[in-house]
Amino acid sequence: MRLPIFVGLAGVPLLGAAQQETPTIEQRMKEVEARQQELERELADRDRRIAELEAEPDVPRRPTYEEAIATTTTDVDTASPMALGRGFVLGEGDYGKVTLGVYALARATTQSADETAIDHLGREFAVDTRRDVQLHRVMIHLRGWFLDPKFNYQLTTWTVNDTEQVRVIGAFTYQFNDAIALSAGIGPMPSTRSLAGSHPLWLGHDRVMADEYFRTGFTSGIWVDGKILPTLTYKVTVGNNISTLGVNAVEDTRDLAYGGSLTWQPTTAEFGPQGAFGDFEMHEELATRFGIGYTRSPKEDRAAQPSQNAPDTTQIRLGDSLLLFQLGALGDGVGVQKAAFDVYAMDAGFKYKGLFVQAEIYRRLLNDFQPTELSLPIPVESIRDTGYYVQGSFFPVPKKLELYAATSRVNADGDVGFKNSSEFLVGMNWYWKGMRYQRLNVQLIDVNDSPASSTFGYYTGGMDGRTLTVDVSMLF
Repeated sequence: MRLPIFVGLAGVPLLGAAQQETPTIEQRMKEVEARQQELERELADRDRRIAELEAEPDVPRRPTYEEAIATTTTDVDTASPMALGRGFVLGEGDYGKVTLGVYALARATTQSADETAIDHLGREFAVDTRRDVQLHRVMIHLRGWFLDPKFNYQLTTWTVNDTEQVRVIGAFTYQFNDAIALSAGIGPMPSTRSLAGSHPLWLGHDRVMADEYFRTGFTSGIWVDGKILPTLTYKVTVGNNISTLGVNAVEDTRDLAYGGSLTWQPTTAEFGPQGAFGDFEMHEELATRFGIGYTRSPKEDRAAQPSQNAPDTTQIRLGDSLLLFQLGALGDGVGVQKAAFDVYAMDAGFKYKGLFVQAEIYRRLLNDFQPTELSLPIPVESIRDTGYYVQGSFFPVPKKLELYAATSRVNADGDVGFKNSSEFLVGMNWYWKGMRYQRLNVQLIDVNDSPASSTFGYYTGGMDGRTLTVDVSMLF
């Protein structure tokens, strides 16, 4: 009897301790209420954040690097931290956006040709062929918008080391809507397809002979462009002359040049990034493009003293590659001070599953010649030239290896004594990273009496021979 009583008495303190450790119902209710208030605060904070996000404007998701590489027929969204072909976004905020872009090209050139040529008057002149390696071209772009997303700018430092030229060019653009964008600055005069924004996404890195001969250049001026229809775009330009690089304001003619172009893309309403040459994007649907371009300069001016024999204000060359405004180009003792310039171009292009074909035809008229002060009478009233090119390419290894060929011809005015010129070329592009914006290019040209001559291109005036080039380039 004593043992149970003892055990029972010993358990009294333990039972009391257990009762002290067990929370009362009141304490439990207080804990539940505190937790409920905490959850209500968290839910309120979450609802507030959702409301803030819904009030913010829609911001496009930035594509990943892999998504950017995989982009097919259009430019990568410029919201990407690396929009291939459009640069790196350096900064963006409420007051603007700054994007850095670079295009750079290294080139090795070897030319083999006769050392002399004969002009249209039977006079012999030297053909200075090349064998050199150059960091050929570097362009550094700053692009973006400032204060108003519709007010865009592009500022470019442009250099061709072969000619030791360095220029700072650019333009301001106000984008009213898809139909109207007004720009002022330095830009191309509308004429050939290669001046419609596709540079440097061509088969080779520079133009074929006929394109180089007939094209206009870049000038200071104003232009309007936009979409008339989803498949039809236009551009109208008024500029100081047909080519302003290297020309100061005192040398400029006071008779403005003007021109326009139309581009129709009826099947897909696009032709690849920047209207590029070659079907790197491997179109599953036939892409088509048709275009016309025209430029007139009523008074291109020699803009130099009569004793100067190397005018730098124009790139107009004759069928024998001599400069129109060079003293003696149209005859011994003859100099041209002013001339009217008209050029027309029509082009058509097609892309389908890696195949690309494009052709362009040209017509150029030079007339209204005015002699220099000490010149003998100018022996011709007008000079009419025509020409064309055809280019084609395909990808035996999609997005890696591209093979191409092209031919072009200049039918110079035979009534004045000029002879025709032609070329045939083959080449390849190796995109070793599977991206359009980095490549190795190898090209061989066989040219007959080149009328084109440009140190920044492939051609030396009058050459009858071959040009081999090996290029490496990058663009971002």
